[in-house]
Formats: sequence, structure tokens, C-alpha cells
Amino acid sequence: MSSVANSAPPEGMEASLTSLRRYLDSSPSPFHAVATSAAMLEAAGFTRWSWDERWDVDEARASGAVGGYLIRDGALVAWRHDAAVSRHAPYRIVGAHSDSPGLRLKPRPEFSAHGWRQLDVEIYGGPLLASWMDRDLGLAGRLALRSGGSALIRVDRGIARIPMLAIHLDREVNERGLLLDKQMHLSPVWALEDPGPGLGSPATIPEFLLQGSDVDPSEIAGWELQFYDITPAAVLGADRSLLASGRLDNLVSCWAATTALVGASATETHVPVIALFDHEEVGSQSATGAGGPLLEMVLTRLGRARGGDDEDHLRALGSSMCVSADNAHAVHPNYAERHDPQHRPRINAGPAIKDNVNQRYATTAMTSAVFQRACETAGVPWQVFSSRNTIPCGSTIGPITSTRLGIDTVDVGIPQLSMHSARELCGVVDPLYLGAALGVFLTGL
Repeated sequence: MSSVANSAPPEGMEASLTSLRRYLDSSPSPFHAVATSAAMLEAAGFTRWSWDERWDVDEARASGAVGGYLIRDGALVAWRHDAAVSRHAPYRIVGAHSDSPGLRLKPRPEFSAHGWRQLDVEIYGGPLLASWMDRDLGLAGRLALRSGGSALIRVDRGIARIPMLAIHLDREVNERGLLLDKQMHLSPVWALEDPGPGLGSPATIPEFLLQGSDVDPSEIAGWELQFYDITPAAVLGADRSLLASGRLDNLVSCWAATTALVGASATETHVPVIALFDHEEVGSQSATGAGGPLLEMVLTRLGRARGGDDEDHLRALGSSMCVSADNAHAVHPNYAERHDPQHRPRINAGPAIKDNVNQRYATTAMTSAVFQRACETAGVPWQVFSSRNTIPCGSTIGPITSTRLGIDTVDVGIPQLSMHSARELCGVVDPLYLGAALGVFLTGL
């Protein structure tokens, strides 16, 4: 089942694709991703709200603000309040996640071996480890300072590399496959113990990260830093139909959600909301993950900020709906047998509605129908994804959000290849289709 796949590309395709590529390149960590979304929201008239301030929607509207947003670490929740709504008005929510699988720097990472200086890493989530070999890696995230503050860090040049073992020393690798010991084989090299004449003395990690800064390296209390492939997002293919980048899963959905909220029209029937959670790739059980209280706390305070009580809040939740946006598996031309024969999403044929009767996805027939209508209203094609019975599917924030808040939810996502690789692949049109459909959903059908 799918819609007509001959829909025209969205208007302003080149400008939107440029915006998406800029978003991907600007967001090498969850902290950078929410900062990038925040900058887009600020430019559109949204203002940042704080936990420790009194919230008043009428006061914010009177100031001319389109909406508000709140950041907590690597997560962001944002909403529009540019129209008056009732105290029990429901929410239209788009949820996504800001994190991606990869390699993160351990607290005490530096060691030396055989003349090489190396860094110890911890595996975050479920990355395709082989895809991280022989790539030029930058480092990004945040530093925690002893003063109590923090600082975003981005080293946007190749400072490290995980070198492959030469085939001459592993003659059977092409027949047996690459076998990587997670402790022994994934430590990047980032310098030499003795660089040689004229190359200077090597810095420690704290000294290196704060080069050019007036912050003393001894002020670093800790860090949350991850490696990333520094290759920028690129349009590929003889027909320029493909987009390659790191972290497509799930920054494409974060970008689509943010652009949809920015472009949504004022509505008096409900409150449009986006929630970009962290830690989805490791189970969402954190203060900033979908399993934590973040979204529930924001919605509770928003209800009270527009004059509602507990009864109004529960009425609002009971009538609300969420779209959980997280990428789907496109049919792989070299491994078509890994897909269910009747559910093989194609690239640039629209977002896929993700279905699983065992509740790995939160989609129901009713919520699927709502998203189908959003796509059709936006002039966007849609597809359906269901896993092959012999290959269990992953999960998303959808079932977690639906369970925690009791909100009807549909799971959707653009089709892609190379999921959880250091560099993934999708179509250039599908992210735009997704953004258009989410815009209709947030505005109202």
C-alpha cells in the first residue's frame, strides 16, 4: 500500500536542500544539533524559555514572540503560541532524536603504544564499526568547566584516524569479513610520541581542545565528546538524486521538524510542538531521553501557563497526537532478500509509515490514516514499512512517548541505506517531503 509516487518535488527544493546540508554539517553532536535548531527558531521569532522562570503564554504573545523553546543538554522542546487556544487545547507533537551511533571519548583517553599516541573510545549505541575505519575524524561535543559552566567544542579538521590493518597482514579479510575487537582495534591514532624536528611538542587533550582560548586547561572538569567524519554532506549520483552525510539518522528528522514548526501557520485548535530527544540510540532512559520526564514537564507547564488546571491538562493529552519521525530502511538493491516482499520502501518516493504489531513502532491504523491525510494534503507521496518476520525491527521514541503520555502516535521516517554507518545515504527529495507533511500535521488537517 502506498500513495501515488509521481508527486512533484516540493517548491523551493534547492533552497531547502541547502538548508538541510547546512544543518547536517553544523550538527556533529547532539549539543550542536539543538543549538542549530535553536538558531533557526530564534531567526523565526521564537524565544528561549528557562526552567527557573515563570511561564506565561499571554505575556509571551503580547511581546510578539511566535513561540518558545527550551534546551536541556542535548535535547530541545519548542512550541508555537502565536494564536489564542483554549486551556484544554490538544497538542500536535513531532518527536525525533538528536543523537547518532558512534565513538565517544573516554574520561581518561590518552595512551601511547609503539611510538603512536592514541585515544581510548567507548562505543555509543550500535554503529557499523567497520564504517569508522580509515576516515578523517574530527571531535565535537561539550566541555564541563569547574566554574559550573560549559562550552561547545568542535574540532572541524582531521585530528584522528582508525587505520585498517593492511591486507598483507590479514590475507583472509575479504573472504572471512572484517573482525574488530571493540577494545583493541578501535583506538584512533592522533599523534606521534616523537613528531620529529620542527613539528613541535604534542599537546595533551585538554591543552589541544583549548588552543586559542583564554580558558585554562585545568578548568576542564569533564567532557562529552564524540568523533565524526569531517566530510561534508554531499549530493551524489549522475542524476543528483542522492544525499550522503553522517548522522542522517536522525538529524534529517530534526531538521524537518524544526522547519515544519517554523513554517507552520497559526492555529487556534491546538498547540504545535516539536521534541528533539537525546539518547534514543541507547534506549532513551535519561533525563533528556524520551523515557524521561522532559516532554511531560514542558507540556504540564505550558498548560498551566495558559491558565489551565490538571483537568485541562489531562483533557489536552487525551486529544493530542504525536508523529515519531525516525528514518526507515530503504530496499537495498544488493540485499533485497532482507526485506519483506510487500514492504520495500524506495528512495525519493516519500516518507514510510512504520508498522509493527508487537509495538516496536507505535503506529495504529487510525494514526496511520491521520499521517496519510497529512501527506495527501501536502501533495506528498507515502509508503509503508514492515519488517521481514525473520529480521526483528528496531524501535523508536514512538512507543516510549505514547506509553509515557498516553498520546496516540504514528511512527514514520524517510527511507535510507547504510543506517548506523559513519556516512549514510538517502534521497534528496524525501527529507523535503517529510518536512512538508509534518508542516501540514502541525498546522492542522
